[in-house]
Amino acid sequence: MEFRQERDPKKIKEFLYLTENHKIEIRHYKSPVLVWGVQEGTAYYSIWEADTLQRYGLENVDGWDYEEDLTFCPDWMADAEEEDDDDLDLDDDDLGLICDLKINPHKKA
Repeated sequence: MEFRQERDPKKIKEFLYLTENHKIEIRHYKSPVLVWGVQEGTAYYSIWEADTLQRYGLENVDGWDYEEDLTFCPDWMADAEEEDDDDLDLDDDDLGLICDLKINPHKKA
């Protein structure tokens, strides 16, 4: 699992609000960093102090403190590769047919 980081306090607070994780007190950190990884619809995460994360490096993170179903997490956490929306896979030919049906609803395709 590849871990990512978020340093923006507003995004970290948004994440903690949405996941309703009251165990983490963000005010106890001087420079909090949310470190998370996503695997099979679950977000695995921890809060790190920025200087500690910088010292050891994000590539050396191999664990987490909490896990949460990705549906309860902010959209920015979702990996673009995991967002397979079937509506986005339309071919150009399909788009032409859809537009033609909206313009000429009684025309046979």
